Amino acid sequence: MTADRRRGGRDGESVAKAAADAEPTGDSNAAEPKPDGGYETAAAMAHSGDSGTRLGQLFVVAETEYRLAVRSRWAVALTAIFAVFGLGMATFSGSDTSPAGFERIVASLAALVVYLVPLVALAFSYDAVVGREESGWLQALFSLPVSRSRVVLGTAVGRATVLASATVIGFGVAGLLLLLEYGFGGFESYVGFLLGAVALGLVFLAIGVCLSTLAREKTHALGLALLAWAWFVLVHDLLALGVIAAFSLPDLAVSAMVLANPTAVFRGLVLGALGAGGDAGFAAVLAEAGLSTGALVGALVAWIVGPIALAAVAVRRRRL
Repeated sequence: MTADRRRGGRDGESVAKAAADAEPTGDSNAAEPKPDGGYETAAAMAHSGDSGTRLGQLFVVAETEYRLAVRSRWAVALTAIFAVFGLGMATFSGSDTSPAGFERIVASLAALVVYLVPLVALAFSYDAVVGREESGWLQALFSLPVSRSRVVLGTAVGRATVLASATVIGFGVAGLLLLLEYGFGGFESYVGFLLGAVALGLVFLAIGVCLSTLAREKTHALGLALLAWAWFVLVHDLLALGVIAAFSLPDLAVSAMVLANPTAVFRGLVLGALGAGGDAGFAAVLAEAGLSTGALVGALVAWIVGPIALAAVAVRRRRL
């Protein structure tokens, strides 16, 4: 083992140990391996020496964040929320008085996801940085030889893993119910909806992490997160429709308005694949704009990468 590799191993071990020491659990033996595996795997991974690399340090932070979210029951709560709402919508949409058929149910679920997933993702991420700063965990982590940007990125990756898993499992339960009732005919539309829901959740999780990095207090971050939800879910499309109706805008301007709202992009992807864009309000505008599926997917990826990159830059200037 070279000197650099041994030093790298100690750095990664410090990350996991400091995270365990600083976690406000009130347990004086937090650095010791837990019976439930709270930090044992992270420390063991650090002992392997892989945590000395930048990717290894990022993985240690992400894994620690993931385990904290699992231990605090966030993963169970998120999965339960998605499963309850998904099963409820699938059950009622399958009644005699509701639209029948696989694709109609997917369209109903997509309308639900536009309101539910952004709110849950923002609630899960708004305290990712400022909340840990108020608890003292972030100061201890920043004192280690690990760059701040990797700490923020690792935090986002850890929480994104929890949110994506909860979305797939939660709405996957409803998908299994629909599969038993309708078979594989049209099931590919549900898979597309599921992937779109995961991407939409990651977008708003990235926005929440970014707001958490910019805010000075936890309450400010919560207020900003609620404003972001209201703007993207309630206000943006209504305002854009009014502008489009009042002025004769070129297609490029209309496309820019659509891409400026990730919920509109999600609706365009899911409802457009179902052929329901003309009945979906702002999604009808999307259909007229003529954006391709690749452009819409690229827009969602940009909405994920952009806020995380901004958070990684902003955290370097943050005073602790």
